[in-house]
Amino acid sequence: MPSNINPKDKVGYNSRVEEDGEWEEREVHIYDNANKIREYRTGFQSQKGGPHSQNHPPVQRKPLRGAAVCLGVLCLLMMVGIISLSIHYVSVKLENEQLKNRNNLSSSYNQSQNDLKQLQEKIDNMAADNSQLQEEVKKLKDEIEGKWCPEGWTRFGCSCYFKSTQEKMWLDSRVDCFNRGANLVTINSKEEQEFVTKLNMKGQSWIGLWTVEEGSTYTWEWVDISPLSETFWATGHGNSTDWYYGSCCDQQGKWTQNTDGDKTWICEKNITCCH
Repeated sequence: MPSNINPKDKVGYNSRVEEDGEWEEREVHIYDNANKIREYRTGFQSQKGGPHSQNHPPVQRKPLRGAAVCLGVLCLLMMVGIISLSIHYVSVKLENEQLKNRNNLSSSYNQSQNDLKQLQEKIDNMAADNSQLQEEVKKLKDEIEGKWCPEGWTRFGCSCYFKSTQEKMWLDSRVDCFNRGANLVTINSKEEQEFVTKLNMKGQSWIGLWTVEEGSTYTWEWVDISPLSETFWATGHGNSTDWYYGSCCDQQGKWTQNTDGDKTWICEKNITCCH
């Protein structure tokens, strides 16, 4: 088909020859043919790489650009959502870990309190047992001391005797016996008199005998207020006309009376049990 064909000239030419109704049909037909020719030329130029081969209708680019923008927005929203969820997940996980640690600490504290309470109860029980044991030891000690004389004392019968090596006045000697849990010796039998004489060995020692004023007279008494069942006075002694203190023993193993002075002394204390 020649390139100089003008569809409009052809339409104008035919419109003058034909009638109105018939021309209108041809006009439509000619326009259809013209459109086909235009489409043919456009396709032909595209295949040959003509100037219009790279041009795309702008109507086709706008939907793609909008879709790209929407896709970008969706991706951004997804990233924001993922980041938010990640932060929330980490926060919840840390909170759970802290809660778990807090619960573990609370459990450990409660367990420590229970252990401390049990330990305190054990300590209290041990203290009570120790107190009871000390009481039993004391009783046993008292029982042993009641059966046996302390070191430095001599046993005779159911009593323990102590002979001093120092010299003091009668009252001071008695105080020393008190400090030892005893008193000056009292002699109530011949056998005890012989034992005291041997214990004294030589010289004279204070014994628990003195005069007590009763009205205008004086009476001899033992310091434990026990009666004088037997007496072993030396000749010329045993008068009760003034303040006197008894001592034992002279060379014959007899008692003598003295107003005072420094002498050794003999203490006596009873033991609770004797076999």
